[in-house]
Amino acid sequence: ARCQCKLAPRERMNCGYPGISAAECRKAGCCFNASVPGVPWCFAPKPRRVRKVCPNDAHARINCGFPGITARDCERKGCCFRAHPAGVPWCFYHRVVEE
Repeated sequence: ARCQCKLAPRERMNCGYPGISAAECRKAGCCFNASVPGVPWCFAPKPRRVRKVCPNDAHARINCGFPGITARDCERKGCCFRAHPAGVPWCFYHRVVEE
């Protein structure tokens, strides 16, 4: 995810040690950009922006409850509730998608 490395130089959080190579930096899961002097060249990527969604595909549902769970109990557990179709979990986990 290249876009996670598009940070303003002043926002860079150091992720390496002085003199770290680009290869070592990237191997550590960090970003490397040596174009701006006086700021970290090896820096932490931006956190991924994610959101939770209730999957639309009924067959992709991962059960989060038990047969007969109420919508309220399901949502209290932090899960999705849809009382249809038959034969699939009605209380199921969110999917996390990247924005």
